[in-house]
Amino acid sequence: MPDKPVPSVIEEPAMRDALATVVEHSENGNEPLQWNDVSESLSNEEWGRLIREGVLVSDGTGFTVANPERVREALQPDEPIDTMTDTDGIEAESWAWYDKAAGLAALSLFAGYWSTGIRDTIASYDDLLLAPVTDAFPFFAVIILLAIVTGLYSTVLQSRLRDTEKIQAYQKRVNELKERKEAAKERGDDEALAELQEEQMEVASDQLGMFKLQFRPMVWIMLLTIPVFLWLRWKVRGGHLGANEFGLIVPLAGAVGWQEPLFGPMKTWIVWYFLCSMVARQLIQKTFDIQPTAPQSD
Repeated sequence: MPDKPVPSVIEEPAMRDALATVVEHSENGNEPLQWNDVSESLSNEEWGRLIREGVLVSDGTGFTVANPERVREALQPDEPIDTMTDTDGIEAESWAWYDKAAGLAALSLFAGYWSTGIRDTIASYDDLLLAPVTDAFPFFAVIILLAIVTGLYSTVLQSRLRDTEKIQAYQKRVNELKERKEAAKERGDDEALAELQEEQMEVASDQLGMFKLQFRPMVWIMLLTIPVFLWLRWKVRGGHLGANEFGLIVPLAGAVGWQEPLFGPMKTWIVWYFLCSMVARQLIQKTFDIQPTAPQSD
């Protein structure tokens, strides 16, 4: 008869530890076991699941490992080593000089929100490029166009600059560590809990690397988005709109001026920009099949 495939429980860290315990207590999987032989190391749920999954089969006198040779091969510690190697890259990650320069530039642009002089300077340069657009389209359509442009490059930058593999490796390590810790608590294995606590400290030190990986796309997005937002603010609040650019006709609210509050304290132009930007990003992601965020690892 052909060998049975190794059950899927071997891929779960908690069950992997339980299976390793069973193999150790059964002379490398060659001798039958009773529940009492491993009750101090395994929980009732783990023992029952090994039986349900067909890892342990009854031979009349006890339970034996159904496929001991392949189980021993699968228990070789290859996967944890790979995971550690992948995650170590997060801690060692550093920004290039141009990433740091972009970060400093983005921080300096933030001053435009409080300094009228800085805001007017940035907006005047923006207006050289955007003046033909405002002459050709009404202001509400200009906001739509800007929302599409900012949504496009924001989505693309986030997708291309985010190191998805390293983020997934980190998430996988965190999830595995959590499962192993819960399994050790159920077994009452204080020694394993102490080792896992040390490993948890190492994972915590990787959070800075994770933050740098996740924040890198945001630096470039802010560098390009802040000037657009400052120009819109300068255009509306600085009195640079055309005579016919009153505002919007909003359902239930009626005619609302660009500077009038529309949603709580938020002005109409801000709400309109964020709504257009949100819709634009959703359409861009679906149209180009772009996934800007890292999927959760199983």
